[in-house]
Amino acid sequence: MRMLSRIDRISALAARLAAWMFFAIGLMVTWEVITRKVFNSPTIWVDEVARFTQVWAVYLAAAHVLKRRELILVEIIPVEGRPTRRRLLESLTFVIVAVFSAVSVWYGTAIVIESIQLGRHTSTMLAVPKWMTESAIPIGFGLLFLQAVTELVKLWLPGASPQQDGARSG
Repeated sequence: MRMLSRIDRISALAARLAAWMFFAIGLMVTWEVITRKVFNSPTIWVDEVARFTQVWAVYLAAAHVLKRRELILVEIIPVEGRPTRRRLLESLTFVIVAVFSAVSVWYGTAIVIESIQLGRHTSTMLAVPKWMTESAIPIGFGLLFLQAVTELVKLWLPGASPQQDGARSG
C-alpha cells in the first residue's frame, strides 16, 4: 500500500510541475506577442521553447489525469448498478493503458538512445538536441504505466474505492 501512495505522490508532483510549465508557456507566448507587436522585435526562442515545454507538460500530466479518472470516457457497455461489471471493464482499461505505455516506453527509449548516438537536433536556430524532447515519451509513459498498474491494484483492494482521491464516476 505504501508503494501505491508513493506512485500517487509522484504523479501528483509531476502534474504540479506540468501545471507550472503550462503557466510558463502562457508567459512565454505573452512575451512573444509583446515583443513582436509592440516592439516589432520577435524572439528566436519562444516558439521552440514553448513547444518543448508543452510536450513535457502533457506527458508529465497524463498519469495524474488517469489517477483522477479524468480521461475522455466513452461508455459503450452500461455499468450503472453493476459494480462487478464496472470493475472488470475498468481493469481491462487499465491493462490496455499499461500495455500501451510499456510499448511506448520500450520504443521511446530506443528512439532517445538513437538520437543521442546520432547527435540529432532540431532544425531551428536553437538546434536543441532531439533527445531532450523525445525523452518526455519514455518518462511520461513510464509514469502512466506505473499509475495504471497502481489503479488496477487499488481497484481490487478490499475497502479501496475507485471514487477515492477525488476521482469522478463515469
